[in-house]
Amino acid sequence: MPTWESLLSLKRHGDTNKRIRKEQDDTRLGFEVDYDRVIFSSEFRSLQDKTQVIPLSKTDFVHTRLTHSLEVSVVGRSLGRLVGKKVLEKHPQLQGTHGHHFNDFGAIVAAAALAHDIGNPPFGHSGERAIGDYFKFGNGKRFKSKLSDVVYEDLSKFEGNANGFKLLSDDKCGSPSGLRLSYATLGAFTKYPKASLPHKPTQQVADKKFGFFHQQQEKFQDVAEELGLQSVMEGDNIRYKRHPLAFLVEAADDICYTIIDFEDGINLGLIQEEFALEYLSKIVHKNINTTKYSQLSTTKNRISYLRSLAIGALIEDVVALFMENEEAILNGDYHAALLDKSTYKVQIEDIIKISIKNIYQSQEVLDKEIAGYKILTKILDDFTIAVEHDHAGEASSFDKLILKNFLKDFDFSEAKLEDWLVDVCSHVASLTDSNALRTYRKLIGSDF
Repeated sequence: MPTWESLLSLKRHGDTNKRIRKEQDDTRLGFEVDYDRVIFSSEFRSLQDKTQVIPLSKTDFVHTRLTHSLEVSVVGRSLGRLVGKKVLEKHPQLQGTHGHHFNDFGAIVAAAALAHDIGNPPFGHSGERAIGDYFKFGNGKRFKSKLSDVVYEDLSKFEGNANGFKLLSDDKCGSPSGLRLSYATLGAFTKYPKASLPHKPTQQVADKKFGFFHQQQEKFQDVAEELGLQSVMEGDNIRYKRHPLAFLVEAADDICYTIIDFEDGINLGLIQEEFALEYLSKIVHKNINTTKYSQLSTTKNRISYLRSLAIGALIEDVVALFMENEEAILNGDYHAALLDKSTYKVQIEDIIKISIKNIYQSQEVLDKEIAGYKILTKILDDFTIAVEHDHAGEASSFDKLILKNFLKDFDFSEAKLEDWLVDVCSHVASLTDSNALRTYRKLIGSDF
C-alpha cells in the first residue's frame, strides 16, 4: 500500500539528490513550479485553438481546450486543497514530520488538471479516432506486420492521455525529460496507469483507456516506483493502481465538462433554458438565492449563476466521497469515478444525456468532425510516406518538400520504425485545429 509520503514525491526525472519538502521554498513550491512549466509550454498554448465541443466555432461563447483546461485546474485546485486539509487532519505526521501543507495537494491537482488535455489531437475525440483508424483501417495498415503488437495497439488506438504523458516527459532538444514535472504531478496526471496491451476491458475506471505508449513505459515505471504505486504484471506488460489524486483530476474534468458544456449548449441555443432550471436546480436547491436569481435579466447571467452554484455543490460532494473512501483509494481498491457515486448522479446523467443529443451530436459538430477526420488522414498519409521513402532512400521531390516544410525539427535518420511512427503521430496530434486545416490545404495545393 502506498503512503501519502511517497505519493507526494517532489522528485523529477534526472534528479540525483532527494528533494525534501521541509527544505522547499514555500514562495515557489516545487508543485507550483509544475503549474508554471505547463502554462508556459508551447503544447499548452496550442490548446487555445483546439476543439472542446464545437470544432472551429466562430462564436465567442464556446470553450476551447485551453479555457476548459484552465477551468478544470481551478476546480482541481479547490478539490485538492479541501481534500488536503482533511488528509492532514487524519495523518498529522505529513505536516508535523514532513512539512506538507494542504496547498501541496491543491498545487499537484491543479498542475495535473491544467495538463490533462495537453496530448489531445485537433478536432476533439474524432481526432483520436482519425489517427487510430488510419493504422487500423487506412493506409497505415501497411506497418502492422513490421511492428510489435503493443506498438501497433498504441497507434491503432491512439490515446490522447498517453500522448500527454509523452509530451510532458519526453526528451526534447536542449530539454531532457520534457517539462520535468514532479513525479507526484505526473502520477496524478495519469488517470489510466497501464499500457495499451493486454486489452482487457473491465468495470474498473482505470482500465477504460491506457496512459502511456510503449515508448515511454520505462519512464512511467520509474515514476510509479518512486510513488509506490502497486503494480500488476500482465505478460511482458505492466499496469498500476492509480495515484489517489488522479481521482480528483478526473472529478474536476467531469464536473467542468458536465456543467460547462451544458452551459455552452444553452448559450448557443442548442438547449432550452428551461432544462437548465429543471436539471441544475436539483443540484443547487440548498444554496440558491431565489430573490437574486429572479433579478437576473438575461439567460447568460441566470445560467452563469446556476453553473457557479452547481460546481460548488459537486466539489463539496466529491470531497466527502473521497474522504469516505480514502483508505480504499490508497489501497487501490476503489474502482469508480467519484462523480459516478455522487449524490447527484441522476441529475448528472440527465444533463449528459441532453448534451449528447443536442450538442455532441448536433449537425455542426458532426460536419466538422467529418472534415477533421479527412484532414488528419491526409496529413498522416503524406507525412508517413515521406519518412518511409526517405528511410528507404527513395524520397521523391514531394517527399523532400514534406520533410523540409513540415518535419524539419525532427531527425528521423537513425530512428526505429516504431519510434518515428509514434513521433509523427504525436506531432500531428500537437497541431491546432487551424494549423491542421492550413497544413491540409497546403498538401492538396489549395492554400493560395
